Amino acid sequence: MRIKLLPVLMASLTSMSVAADVLSNPQIGVVLDGRFEEGDGFSLGHTELSMSANIDDKFHGVLTSVIETHDDDTEFLLEEAFIETIALPNGFNVRAGRFLSNFGYMNNQHMHTDNFTTRPGIYRDYLGTHYYDDGLRASIVLPTDLYIRLSAEAFSGDKMSALEHAEDQNSVGVYTAAMKMGGDISESSSWQFGLSYLHNKNGTADHFEESDHSHDGHDHSHDARKTGKHLYGTDFVWKWAPDGNYKYRNLTLAAEYMLLDGVVDNKFKDEDHAPDKLSGYYLSGVYRFSPSWSAGIRYGEVETYDGHAHGDHVHFTDQKEKEATAMVAWNSSHFGTIRAQFSRTEDQDKEKDNVFMLQYVMSFGAHGAHAF
Repeated sequence: MRIKLLPVLMASLTSMSVAADVLSNPQIGVVLDGRFEEGDGFSLGHTELSMSANIDDKFHGVLTSVIETHDDDTEFLLEEAFIETIALPNGFNVRAGRFLSNFGYMNNQHMHTDNFTTRPGIYRDYLGTHYYDDGLRASIVLPTDLYIRLSAEAFSGDKMSALEHAEDQNSVGVYTAAMKMGGDISESSSWQFGLSYLHNKNGTADHFEESDHSHDGHDHSHDARKTGKHLYGTDFVWKWAPDGNYKYRNLTLAAEYMLLDGVVDNKFKDEDHAPDKLSGYYLSGVYRFSPSWSAGIRYGEVETYDGHAHGDHVHFTDQKEKEATAMVAWNSSHFGTIRAQFSRTEDQDKEKDNVFMLQYVMSFGAHGAHAF
């Protein structure tokens, strides 16, 4: 009997040793992001410190902190702190804590994986560049030949609130639903299509100050500049690489459209230029023409508005921004990128602004796989 128990005991001790090793040796990664922007000078970008590990055979944990500098201010942000299941059957997954929402194509991707130094206008204005929040997600990958993933999320929604009084806010203010589907066209090309919906119980603006600063001077804010009750999104991505080998040459084409509805309270609907719906889009193409070099262009438009109280009325002004961006990047390796970018924006009054930026993005330590 003792002989039969020995293998069981040894297996148990081995399992405990492996679990202890995982717990005491989490995967640690660092992303260094620095940049120079014409007119603003030098600054730190989206610098990340991340840790992750399997907690046991049922749960995985992730912690990601971000350091950014703007002018003389340094921000320390907790971007991710979540647990998720790793052993649920039939493709199910549950995540709880603080994490990036699955809305849209780019939002759930870390910013250091982007092909451009800045994100498109629809992300800056409607999602605060990238929307992360405290909440719960349930998702499933369907058992089909075609890749199909469905997800639903519930968040606190504080970062997406437009209400005047905090006590009027719903404690669970944001709900999302998303679908991603995709597949291979050939050995050299593949595609992905997505639909997203965000319901924001606190997103309809119900008040305006005499001087509204919600849209100015907040280029680095992580709150959405404009919100609404409903946000709809659709995206499409096509990728090409000879025989599926992305190392030497590849092309990525992406397009995304968002529609924001229920922007201001019905009590303002009779005011001139009161916004009901806002929308925006972008189109981008990035071509890697050698293992070390790539170039890309992007064009986008986004609608916003300005609103401020004037006596018993609210004065609204339609706003629209057009942005054209070009970049060229040199990759020292899979872990290092130096990028030059030029952006030209034009507002509704035809006023133009040109911005040149230099950026480096370097990572060391653990480095997760990039999304499609």
